[in-house]
Amino acid sequence: MTSAYTTVCALADIHVESGVAALVEGRAVAVFRTYAGDVFALSNYDPFSRASVLARGIVGTRTVEGRTVDVVASPMHKQAFDLRTGRCLDDPSVRVPTYDVVVADGMILVDARG
Repeated sequence: MTSAYTTVCALADIHVESGVAALVEGRAVAVFRTYAGDVFALSNYDPFSRASVLARGIVGTRTVEGRTVDVVASPMHKQAFDLRTGRCLDDPSVRVPTYDVVVADGMILVDARG
């Protein structure tokens, strides 16, 4: 693993279909674990409410153009963000940064360089 990755927590520390917030290289990052076992990281900053709250959002899926998309819905105004791309499904002109995630030896590591 390169030094660009920061250990956030153990995979077991994140309940399925939920998230946690972490400070990674000075950035507020939200890390999510899906029902399928995938792990994603995006900015914790919700551009609609202008608050760092996305880690407390509702994790689930939505069907978009015939495919299932893993999402987090903001706890403030309920806009849904694609966990893979950071794109807001309710307003495609809005996107939050995403970060590379690696799970190694049961630990979640995030690359905050985006």
